[in-house]
Formats: sequence, structure tokens, C-alpha cells
Amino acid sequence: MKTKRLIITTLLGLVFGIACYYMVLVNTHEVSKTLAFNIILGRTLIGFVIGISRFPLGHWSIHGILLGLIFSLPTGIGFLLAPEFPDVNHKTIFIATLIMGMVFGFLIELITTVLFKARQRGKYRF
Repeated sequence: MKTKRLIITTLLGLVFGIACYYMVLVNTHEVSKTLAFNIILGRTLIGFVIGISRFPLGHWSIHGILLGLIFSLPTGIGFLLAPEFPDVNHKTIFIATLIMGMVFGFLIELITTVLFKARQRGKYRF
């Protein structure tokens, strides 16, 4: 495992988790501490898993998108099971959570692999 890659991906996950929290805060104006912790920790987990993963998925972009989707599912399902919000539909929040997870996963891989040149160990199959 490359330590540089793990540190970069985890920190990027934390940064995107905080950004995601502020995006939710702007739309709802009120976020519980539990939800804030869940949002930030979930995105940080995406970064950590991308950093330790050795799955050869063909290309770095597919790797980031797929792991972002997989690790956004628990949060998305949690929103489906939460009490109704008067302003927003549960399905909308679920879909937005999955899409943002894929976007953040892609961005974490893009910045790590292309900008910092910290590639995943092993060769990508193009």
C-alpha cells in the first residue's frame, strides 16, 4: 500500500465530506450533529477505501465512481428510512446521495491519480 496515496485520498474524502455537509446545510438550514457526523464520516470513508483498494477495475475513474457508489449506499438507504421532510422527497435525497458519492469518488481518484501522481498499486487494464 502506498502511504502517500492513502493520506491524500483520506484527506480529500474529509474535505469533500465537509463540503457535502455545507451543501446540505445550505439547503436545509438545520442539520443534527448525528447527521453531520454521518455525512462527513461517510465521505471520509470513501476516500480511505479508495486509498487502500487494490481492485483492478480497468481505469482509475471507474474505480472512484464504483467505490463512491458502494459506500454512499448506507447513507442513502438511511435517508429512505428517515422520517418525511416536508420540503424534500426521500427518493430525491437517496438519488442525490448516490450521485454525489459517485462524483466525490471520481474527484478523489482524479486529484490523487492525475494531479498528485499517486496511482493505485498494480496496473490498470485499459
